[in-house]
Amino acid sequence: MNKTSQTEFRFLAEPTDVNFGGKVHGGMVMKWIDQASYACAAQWSKHYCVTVSANAIRFIQPILVGQMVTITARIVHTGRTSMHIYVVVRASDPKQDEIVDTNRCFITFMAIDENGTPVEVPHFSPQNKEEMLEKVAISGKDFAKKLDKHYQQMVGW
Repeated sequence: MNKTSQTEFRFLAEPTDVNFGGKVHGGMVMKWIDQASYACAAQWSKHYCVTVSANAIRFIQPILVGQMVTITARIVHTGRTSMHIYVVVRASDPKQDEIVDTNRCFITFMAIDENGTPVEVPHFSPQNKEEMLEKVAISGKDFAKKLDKHYQQMVGW
């Protein structure tokens, strides 16, 4: 079975995507990130997947109406049932060569069966330097666990 660890979405930013300031709304970008990441996770696991967390979403540059948006989502680490995905959003004027990074983040999905029970996912092993973001993903996962524990101790959830 051939596993693909990367998914890419490409489309034009539309007038309906903008906020009151005339730039693409941050919530729209987060929706795109979630959709591309879901496609990547489902493609890797061959199961329905649910979002567990989105970490360190960075808004670097605004996206403008009419720009070509490219969202690249790639598996960088797998747990037993989870997939940690690094996402980069880029934008460009389709009539020019310059492409800028507009957003990046890590997002985690869990594969589940039809009853909502977590299921095991295939193991991911980085094959090249570009895929070595696994260490960053593991560090983020450990931080999230510590943060959850801290919240539980401080506010009781």
